[in-house]
Amino acid sequence: MNIAFIGLGNMGAPMTINLVKAGHDVTVFDLAESAIQALEAEGAQRAASAEAAANGADVVVSMLPAGAHVKGLYLGRDGAPGLLDALDGKPLLIDSSTIAPDDARLVGAAASERGFTYLDAPVSGGVGGAKAGTLTFIVGGAEEGYAQAKPLLEAMGKNIFHAGEVGAGQVAKICNNMLLGILMSGTAEALALGVKNGMDPAVLSEIMKQSSGGNWALNVYNPWPGVMEGAAASRDYQGGFLTDLMAKDLGLAWELALGSKSTVPMGSQARNLFALHSAQGSGQLDFSSIQTLYRQGEDT
Repeated sequence: MNIAFIGLGNMGAPMTINLVKAGHDVTVFDLAESAIQALEAEGAQRAASAEAAANGADVVVSMLPAGAHVKGLYLGRDGAPGLLDALDGKPLLIDSSTIAPDDARLVGAAASERGFTYLDAPVSGGVGGAKAGTLTFIVGGAEEGYAQAKPLLEAMGKNIFHAGEVGAGQVAKICNNMLLGILMSGTAEALALGVKNGMDPAVLSEIMKQSSGGNWALNVYNPWPGVMEGAAASRDYQGGFLTDLMAKDLGLAWELALGSKSTVPMGSQARNLFALHSAQGSGQLDFSSIQTLYRQGEDT
């Protein structure tokens, strides 16, 4: 397939590489020249703009930081047309960003009015999953579009779910990331408590992994430095899923809760913790660096 991939950040770049490895012809665009150069070295073709990348493509995949970027890409900004009004064909549109469900529905409705099939398909699995091609895709959109997209998504992911209509993918992803934020902050809190009372963090982690406190953070992404080789905590919290992005997603969960009059006390607490952590200068560190919030005053 001819694929346009727009947005080559920590997640988008490895996802694109897996599409290239699967034999697809991939044209890329990103605002960062270094990101484009890195993908060219992996076999992708460069484009001078998102529109240039998308024209002639069978599928357009976007992976962008926030809803404003997604709306700007597809609907346009500052008087310039978006892809929906600029493309000369009708490629399948797949947005894998994590954004507000209402933003996804807005873009999806505009796409449908112009004859496009649009899917919101946010992902779970982190940078490690993106590199390994084991991501979970949570897809919202028409059944026909999902069936069309699934073989392509399987080149980047291991678990592909159809959540419902456009916007449903975002609802499921926001619920998942709210739970992830709660689990990561709670895991960091428990580890800090144990260490301050004489426990070795590796020993405590192994005990909790095999006990009722076991969770994804302990099993895959331990937040204590040096406990788990390959985890962001063991490389000074560099790369991975940024604190600022977790704070954004927890904000989306809060907005979703307000709109539906849902009670999310633990989600709200996690939102406050990650917002505080970001405000203290850790926004560009991996979100597992929330561990340092519980270690303030130590010689870390």
